Amino acid sequence: MMITTLSMSIPSLGSYLPKLSSPSRATRTRVCTQPRTLAILSDPHVLRLAETLEDSIPSTSSTSPPPPLQKLRDISSESLLSTPWPSRKDEAFRFTDTSFIKNSDVQPVQPSSLQSLASLNVLGDTLLPNLAIVDGYLVDSLSHFSELPDGVFVGTLSSVNSHMIMNRVSEFASSFQGDLFWSLNGVGAPDIIVVYVPEGCKVESTLHLRFLSLKGDKSDSKMLPISNPRVLVLVENGGEISIVEEYMGADGDEKCYWTNSVMEVVIGDGGKVTHSYIQRQSMEAVHVKWTSVRQESTSVYELTEVSTGGKLSRHNVHVQQVGTDTTTVLSTFHLSIGEQLQDLHSKLVLDYPRGFSRQLHKCIVAHSLGQAVFDGNVQVNRDAQQTDAGQLTRTLLLKPRATVNVKPNLQIIADDVKCSHGAAISDLEENQLFYFQARGIDIETARKALIFSFAGEVIQRFPDPCVQKTAENLIRKLLNPTLPSR
Repeated sequence: MMITTLSMSIPSLGSYLPKLSSPSRATRTRVCTQPRTLAILSDPHVLRLAETLEDSIPSTSSTSPPPPLQKLRDISSESLLSTPWPSRKDEAFRFTDTSFIKNSDVQPVQPSSLQSLASLNVLGDTLLPNLAIVDGYLVDSLSHFSELPDGVFVGTLSSVNSHMIMNRVSEFASSFQGDLFWSLNGVGAPDIIVVYVPEGCKVESTLHLRFLSLKGDKSDSKMLPISNPRVLVLVENGGEISIVEEYMGADGDEKCYWTNSVMEVVIGDGGKVTHSYIQRQSMEAVHVKWTSVRQESTSVYELTEVSTGGKLSRHNVHVQQVGTDTTTVLSTFHLSIGEQLQDLHSKLVLDYPRGFSRQLHKCIVAHSLGQAVFDGNVQVNRDAQQTDAGQLTRTLLLKPRATVNVKPNLQIIADDVKCSHGAAISDLEENQLFYFQARGIDIETARKALIFSFAGEVIQRFPDPCVQKTAENLIRKLLNPTLPSR
């Protein structure tokens, strides 16, 4: 393997790999620092995948990426030089087998003919201001957000014409660093979708972000198309917005693909973000999602999630409270009805006094080969006095050999706190079923009612009635395929 080195400050991935494409491809300059050390630490598979993502991004000689996007790509590239592919020996992936992804032929989706989707109506109708992101690319012809107040910006970073917004984005676009999948997104994201709410602005209408995965391959194929959508939500002091983030595949089409998504949320003093998240992609898909949240003083962040799709679905949630009197509420429901893995890894870091947090995680595993994972960490540091943090995870295992691995944990250094956590794993309780039977309701109807009500506790927390209805119909259809949606 030939290694080309130039003395420059930012390393690039192609220095460590042979050229895999045809000679006709435009030559790119590859640079690196400390080549021998990084070559030893580097994972060839990771570098090969990262280079594939780098080369898939359309480039023109007339325009260059906005500085925040270029900075993100540089930082992500440098991180991948020493990041191995995760294995079951890594604590964070102890119960999450990613070998299915590693053994696939991962190929980035290209934005060909996306504008023609306007006539297909594949995303359905919505009355909310919305953005349509198809295979990681924003499609203007399927989006509309004219009802937003003055000063609010919604669109790609490349279309930002305000120096103030560009500078604010530069402060936060690469301020947090996640795992391998976070960095792969940073290398492969074609652009950053920016949602900017100015100081004191309260957006009355809910903003709907609709992510459609259209291009995929057959489930028995080794090909795995990948998309890398990335969103930055920046709410200034006193601003408020409600966002619905919905991921879906083409109806009735169980294709194999990989959505590798990132959303960053920054909330200023006294701001509020209400975040609704529905994941209903193909049962053969890979869905890896990062949500990173930074909360300043007296801010509020509320996440309500329903996740049902994906052969492998993993949601990483990282919340950092960087001011006093912050409020964080996380409510999630995962459903595994097939040979699926539903995984939630969350971390909440409290560094300042009087932080408040509540986390409710509920899960149903309804298949003998289904699996679920919950790893929830609440870290209360020394200065976070008078913190009030609660965490609860509850799981229903409805079939023999159905599996869940739960790890709720608190790390408390402060001494003036009120913290609790708990976990419960069971099938439906006999006394609950007996209560229904004593009133003339047969056991099968009773089980269906109890199972749905178990999910309903989270579904009812969606603030928008239309989103509630969507989630209800989704759960009813999956639990009772023969019943019509209400």
